[in-house]
Amino acid sequence: MKRIAIFASGSGSNAQKIIEYFHKNKEIEVSLVLSNRPDAYVLQRADNFEIPTHVFDRDEFYHSNEVVKLLQNLNIDLIVLAGFLWLVPEGLIKAFPKRIINIHPALLPKFGGKGMYGNKVHKAVIEAGEQESGITIHYVNEHFDEGEIIHQSKYKIDKGDNVDMIAYKGQQLEHHYYPKVIENLLKKYRNN
Repeated sequence: MKRIAIFASGSGSNAQKIIEYFHKNKEIEVSLVLSNRPDAYVLQRADNFEIPTHVFDRDEFYHSNEVVKLLQNLNIDLIVLAGFLWLVPEGLIKAFPKRIINIHPALLPKFGGKGMYGNKVHKAVIEAGEQESGITIHYVNEHFDEGEIIHQSKYKIDKGDNVDMIAYKGQQLEHHYYPKVIENLLKKYRNN
C-alpha cells in the first residue's frame, strides 16, 4: 500500500478530490491530513472520510522533528501540498527527497513566489493582460514555487473573465489532474 499525506491550510477542495479519487483504491491511500490551522475546513473533510488528522504550530513545524517523525512512522510515500501556505523546512525536504509535491494556480515560473497564492495569482494574471493561464504541479524545494515541474495544463482567458471565472477554470484543471499525477508518481515509485 502506498501512503499519501496531504498538507493544507484552508478549505481543502483539492484535498477532498484526492481523498475521493483514492477512497476505494486497494494500492494507494490518503493516510493523514495535516494543517497549520486548527479551524481549517480540510480537517472536517478528512474526518468525513475517517482519515486521521494532525494540527501543528509554527514551532513544531520549524523547530522540531515531530512532523518528520510522524510521517516516517506512518511510512508515508508521498507528501502532497494542497493549498498549504507555509514554506516547507529543509529537514522535511531532506527526509522526503523528490517525495513532496505542490500545485500552483498559474503557469510557473510566471506568477509564483512568496505571497502568490489563490486569488492574488489570478489578479496578477488579469492585470498582466495574459491570454492564458493554467496550473503547475511541481516538486517542492526550499524556495516557493521553484521546484522541478512535473505537469502543466493551460486554459484560455476570455475577454471579460474576472478573478472568479479564471479561478473556476483553474480549479477544474486542478481537480482533474492532481489526483492522476499523484497516482502516476506513486506507480513510478512502485516500479523503482
